[in-house]
Amino acid sequence: MRRLATTSIDDVVESTVRDVIARAAGSIATAIAQMAAAELEEQLSLTNGLARRPIRAARPRPRREELTKWVADVRARRVPNFVIELTGGLDTKKKIVARYGANAAFEKGKPAPKPK
Repeated sequence: MRRLATTSIDDVVESTVRDVIARAAGSIATAIAQMAAAELEEQLSLTNGLARRPIRAARPRPRREELTKWVADVRARRVPNFVIELTGGLDTKKKIVARYGANAAFEKGKPAPKPK
């Protein structure tokens, strides 16, 4: 009678999987390196393209003029400091319109209009 080698199925599967992984690892590493190189080239070309574009000169800001008259209307964006001082600390357009009414005109150096 012949004696068979004592190798288990687990040993055979493990050695086969090791061989497959060893062969595939090289191909996977090469593919990842190629994708990384392509992405890097693309990023560098985008960066270089931006650097070569002429830079536009910034537009000069218009000179700031001091506000002397302010009307609390629907389109008002901010409340000037002199209006806040005239109203005794009301700092939002809604509060000013509630107290003085819409289209109340405030002028620097003059007293505040009468509340409604």
